[in-house]
Amino acid sequence: MCRNLSKYALLFLLLSLSGVIFLLCNIHNIESWNCHTVSALYQLQTRLHSSLLTLNLPSYNHNLTFCAHLGQKPSPEDELEEHYLLDSIQWPGPPSHIAPPALRQTSNPLQSSFTILPKKERKEWRVGDQLEALVQIHDFQGRPKRYGGDFLLARLHSPELGAGVAGTVVDHRNGIYSALFPLLWAGPARIEITLVHPSEAVVVLKQLREHQPRRVFFKSLFRLGFLSETTICNMCLPSDQHPLCNYTDLYTGEPWYCYKPKMLSCDTRINHAKGGYLKNLLTNKEALLFQSGVNIKVRIPASGKDRISVLPPEDNVEGKGSSVKTDTVQLAPSGYYFKDLWRPLGGATMRHFNDSAAIRQCLRNKVVNMYGDSTVRQWFEYLIASAPEIKEINLNSPKNVGPFMAVDTTHNILLNYRCHGPPIRFSTVLSSELRYVSNELDGLSGGPNTVVVLSIWAHFSTFPVEVYIRRLRHIRRAVLKLQGRAPGTLVVIRSANLQAMDEEVSLYNSDWFSLQLDAVLKAMFRGLDVLMVDAWEMTLAHHLPHALHPAQPIVQNMIDMVLSYVCPEEKRSQT
Repeated sequence: MCRNLSKYALLFLLLSLSGVIFLLCNIHNIESWNCHTVSALYQLQTRLHSSLLTLNLPSYNHNLTFCAHLGQKPSPEDELEEHYLLDSIQWPGPPSHIAPPALRQTSNPLQSSFTILPKKERKEWRVGDQLEALVQIHDFQGRPKRYGGDFLLARLHSPELGAGVAGTVVDHRNGIYSALFPLLWAGPARIEITLVHPSEAVVVLKQLREHQPRRVFFKSLFRLGFLSETTICNMCLPSDQHPLCNYTDLYTGEPWYCYKPKMLSCDTRINHAKGGYLKNLLTNKEALLFQSGVNIKVRIPASGKDRISVLPPEDNVEGKGSSVKTDTVQLAPSGYYFKDLWRPLGGATMRHFNDSAAIRQCLRNKVVNMYGDSTVRQWFEYLIASAPEIKEINLNSPKNVGPFMAVDTTHNILLNYRCHGPPIRFSTVLSSELRYVSNELDGLSGGPNTVVVLSIWAHFSTFPVEVYIRRLRHIRRAVLKLQGRAPGTLVVIRSANLQAMDEEVSLYNSDWFSLQLDAVLKAMFRGLDVLMVDAWEMTLAHHLPHALHPAQPIVQNMIDMVLSYVCPEEKRSQT
């Protein structure tokens, strides 16, 4: 009897080993197994989970944008603010009755020109005056344009003095523009005016933003044991094509969806990553409006001279100073460069932290929490490179993704960086590391030794502006709560900046998108106890080429601005 049992046990062992070997040999086919091979319990769990997550999803209409109106319904006050903000960034353009013109009828920067208007009161220019240039836009046939909407940038600069300031462009909506500049230094000053996009291209960009919010798409990996699937994700997905997994944030109501995997449940999501860019977004006629060297960021020539010589202010005719007092400035730029150093107009006095010791002394006993996109990650990288004693801790985080941490135990300094929640176009972020900034702020203790640095803009350019307003609203509420429970918490916000552009970049990250987001950001935080680093003006006024991640001299000025907020210059007592 025992021998028979031993014989059967041996047989069963051989059969089990054969099954394991068969499974290992065919494991590469496991992802193609039919769902019926999954246990009945697992299928039931998947069906229940899926049915719960696909309730109340909006239907998708390719001719209308529903993306902007996902998430929690705004209060009447929030809705009123949203209308005000959207009205404030309305962009003029061709009259609605004009059919889309051919290229020869669109704005041509090389046939356009600007003219410096003479002074009325006196002949000479002095520090404290306002300089005005008149810009006339012509089309490719040399004819004056009769409507506005062109996107122009204006800068006054002096290579000899390392000086520069952003100008203000006024659209008169008839093909004529005024470029206004405050005169802030004595010496040479040269005007530079650039056509970023013709008005006809801006029309196309507006349509893409409102009706193609999925032109950058995302993906997520789902995994359970040997099973794995990758599906498309976004803030806006049509629910009538495939079941969706709903990852709307429970606290903020920020929406996010992925197509549900065929074999796995929604809670097996592993990561988030940029999927790619939709192509063929333009017609052949529209594509002509986006040509590098033709109508994307091309300088407009001067009709006559493009520079002036500025004398010291009248009470300083002997030249004992080279810059102007801030109370004499008629326009309101946030600052200007002189000798390649940024000089803010109003607010904190600019200090310069030129060595590691100065940086560490300023940050002594401080916790600096940086949240946002790669433009604030660049600040984290600059600080640990400039102050090597603040050593990065290896958290085994993916390169360029984070989270990152650095410490200096001698000076009791802690630096943290974490990317903001979706949409984030980084390579691969673990789902567990996807955090919304407002939720992170709600978890901070705060206090006088806490610095919060925020930069949230670059990844929102492909979505309707309402999406950005909603995200900033949540962050603003969290900032106010943090400052209410922990007075003295310093909050610094980094604005959008200009970047290099070609035909492709224009459709996803145009400076026009960034300009609109920048205006909304500044309006929503205006009047609050937060400090702004105006990256837009700091990149526009500088002589270095525009880049998504600005060059090191610009970043150094930005960091000096932040540290000047953290460690303001001590006021000397009057004797």
